[in-house]
Amino acid sequence: MKVILRNPRREIDVTGGRRVKDVLRELDILPETVLVIRGDTMITADQVVGPDDVIELRPVMSGGRA
Repeated sequence: MKVILRNPRREIDVTGGRRVKDVLRELDILPETVLVIRGDTMITADQVVGPDDVIELRPVMSGGRA
């Protein structure tokens, strides 16, 4: 499966057929720090991604007015 990372933009091929949280663990990414998107849908860390899936990891942004 393909993982698209932002900041900086890059693509990584990893083994699919497992839960999102296992993919994130392999990439050394904390699940709380990214939004995981498959197609037009945000998915959770417990969902399984297949070998042909493409997921995008977008960093979580927070902030606002003081």
